[in-house]
Amino acid sequence: MAEKIVLVINPGSASTKVALYKDGAEVSAKTLYHDEGVVKLPTVEQLKPRMEMVRDFMDDVGVSPSELTAVIGRGGPFKPLEGGTYEVNDALIKDIREGNVAADHISNLGSLMADEIAREAGIKAYFADPVSVDELIDEARLSGIPEVPRKSLLHALNIRAVSKRYCEEKGIDMSSLNAVVIHLGSGISVCAIRGGRIIDVNNANDGGPFSPERAGGLPTTGLIKLAFSGEYDLKGLLKYVTKSAGFKAYLGTGDLKEIMGRIDGGDSKAELVLRAFVYQVVKEAGAMSAVVDGEQEVIIITGGMAKSERLVDMLRERLNWLAPIMVYAGEGEMEALADAVFRVISGKEEVKVYQ
Repeated sequence: MAEKIVLVINPGSASTKVALYKDGAEVSAKTLYHDEGVVKLPTVEQLKPRMEMVRDFMDDVGVSPSELTAVIGRGGPFKPLEGGTYEVNDALIKDIREGNVAADHISNLGSLMADEIAREAGIKAYFADPVSVDELIDEARLSGIPEVPRKSLLHALNIRAVSKRYCEEKGIDMSSLNAVVIHLGSGISVCAIRGGRIIDVNNANDGGPFSPERAGGLPTTGLIKLAFSGEYDLKGLLKYVTKSAGFKAYLGTGDLKEIMGRIDGGDSKAELVLRAFVYQVVKEAGAMSAVVDGEQEVIIITGGMAKSERLVDMLRERLNWLAPIMVYAGEGEMEALADAVFRVISGKEEVKVYQ
């Protein structure tokens, strides 16, 4: 049987991660760093220079597009979609190029890049579990102000990947899973999963715990007063609450290792901030357990910050009474994308259609 070779493309703000997988196993990977002139271009205009570097990578490893079985790119903040793996089609390409997406984000390029290689090779391109996965129950959409509905934007790729991994390890079907999943990264997503669907989640830019760089949920009237204080314009305040808040605002750094070192050196403020962070994560997890009526069989902790055993132990101490805790440290985006496409091409999972 011929080897199945998949190219994975994951564009980031200043780099593009690429990897080749053969029959599910990674055989080559590289992070392609882009110069300042490229990353300052409008998103779609970055397509050509980024693609040139992807093609150089393929030349270097000696694989041509014609040898590929499929290509998958990271999904962006598209319109609200069910979780799953989707084929890149003309409707999606049109929406991205015309700006009919939830946000102008570099991850939107993932599908364009995958499509370009796939068209050349005469194969299919895919994306999977974008940040705009939306399976919220109706009650979760109401915020208290009709003009400001709650939206589902989350670390769906990693959350669904670790949920699938847990189900495979336990020999259960994803459709029967009730769980609380905590993704700990530069943003924090804490979600409730019922029947395999993400029925509620804090939008990491709008609510939930503060994070290394995001504010999380804020006192409403205080935020309004800050917005009208004259200290910030719209762009500046949005940048503050999503890029310079949380750990950074309190301690001047979002680096967890540095913060732990400061605590070990007797920094009482750093200790308080970390305890407050753990407190907020635990509180959000408790809320999400209530959403599934306390029927969660597991609490899954994942994301880059889950590599800190010390932090995980702090969370475990506060959460282990709710359910058994499983830890899958790291974000694993490339592996998750590769796994998603291999599930489809092997017939384990049906591909979905973007409409």
